[in-house]
Amino acid sequence: MPSATPAPVPLAPAPPTEAQADRELSRRVGERLRDVDGLEDVTATVHGQVARLDGEVVEPEKREVAEQVATQQPGIETVENRVRISTRLSDRLQVAVRQVGDKLLRLIAAAPLLVVALVIFLTALWLGRLVAGRIHFRRLHQRNPYIDSLVGRVLQWLIVFGGLLMALDLLGATTLVGAALGSAGVVGLVMGFAFKDIAENYVAGILLSLRKPFAPGDHIVVESREGKVVALTSRATVLMTLDGNQLTLPNAMVFKSVMLNYTQNPLRRFDFTVVLGADESIRQSQELALAQIAGVAGVLADPAPSWQIEDYAADKIVLRFYGWVDQRKNDIIKVRTESIHAVKATYQGRAAQTAAAPAPERIGGDTSVNHDIDAQLAAERRAHGERDLLQSKAATEK
Repeated sequence: MPSATPAPVPLAPAPPTEAQADRELSRRVGERLRDVDGLEDVTATVHGQVARLDGEVVEPEKREVAEQVATQQPGIETVENRVRISTRLSDRLQVAVRQVGDKLLRLIAAAPLLVVALVIFLTALWLGRLVAGRIHFRRLHQRNPYIDSLVGRVLQWLIVFGGLLMALDLLGATTLVGAALGSAGVVGLVMGFAFKDIAENYVAGILLSLRKPFAPGDHIVVESREGKVVALTSRATVLMTLDGNQLTLPNAMVFKSVMLNYTQNPLRRFDFTVVLGADESIRQSQELALAQIAGVAGVLADPAPSWQIEDYAADKIVLRFYGWVDQRKNDIIKVRTESIHAVKATYQGRAAQTAAAPAPERIGGDTSVNHDIDAQLAAERRAHGERDLLQSKAATEK
């Protein structure tokens, strides 16, 4: 039998030359560049593992992207980026039109989400108004409707803000919310410095409405400024002076100042002095004066009128007398005036009797509560009714 011929052994392919390897790398880098939007005009030439990029791009960012694409190709160690930024108007217009078209397409695709987000936001608006208008803290609403409405508005803002966050999160725009909140913080800081006094008066007004150191109609003194309370607004405390003029005080000043409230305690003491001759009897003068003061309409028997020696000199004696008045029933100025008149008439009568002349007849005066500015005060309170932080629900309904 003839001997079998051995099969030929296949030869291994010859390794590519350096030029072939460079051409292959150039082809691969070029394909990767053409697959990236905006890099269609960029070419790659590889020589000795160094890729040189040529061509033009419209956006500076695309030039960096081209370099990154070439660097990621295995076998490339160095990239020589010679890509230029195109300054042709036609190229820029083409890119702008393409970007606008892409955004419109995305907007149309996201239209259902926009509708849902809008429904969420509108629902939050409706729910916030419902909560602010329907939910009230009964005790707080009776005592201070302004604070009650402020709490309602805060709840409304929180609900609306929550709905806005949900809508933006649905649209994937939470980054925008963070930027907006950061900007709002900076703006709020600047506005806080710019409107420091306004903010201070507003906060002081809220604190005064909670503390209620006075009520409408109270007779108060704030840093030598005296009057009856008309209203407490969000920025100022409105008084009416005893001569009928309107006086507006910043809430911050009222909150920080020492305040005297004559109306808080209905009992109020008055006093006046009497000058006697050095030869007159102190005891007799004191007894006559106290008897006359006690007889004046409006002077309380408990606490009873009292007295003291204010001064004693060689030529005179000064006595000071005290009496108490219930301000709900009598006017302190009128009672004090009548008391002075009664004491003076008694002393004159004593002097006349000493001279053998008839004593002067004493005539009683009016000591009723003073209502001179009551009508003006009521009109001012009605005018400030909606802005008054002190008004209770019952007072508002009247």
